[in-house]
Amino acid sequence: MAGMTKFGFKIKTRGGMIVENLMVQAPARPEAETRIRQIYQHCEILECSELSQETRDDGVDLEDVISLITKQGNLR
Repeated sequence: MAGMTKFGFKIKTRGGMIVENLMVQAPARPEAETRIRQIYQHCEILECSELSQETRDDGVDLEDVISLITKQGNLR
């Protein structure tokens, strides 16, 4: 994807749970934050960092998790 950057997030859900190593790909940080807030409504973003090429394979890729959940839901 040309012009896309991966961003890593640490968030606090509305229930108070801390979720680390969330990754989302977007053209810029505001779009990445919007995507996180669409999935984790009413969350508080504690940290956001632009990931370098070397660190992109570490952690959880949000799109992959959503795809996996969708596939598992279709198996039932």
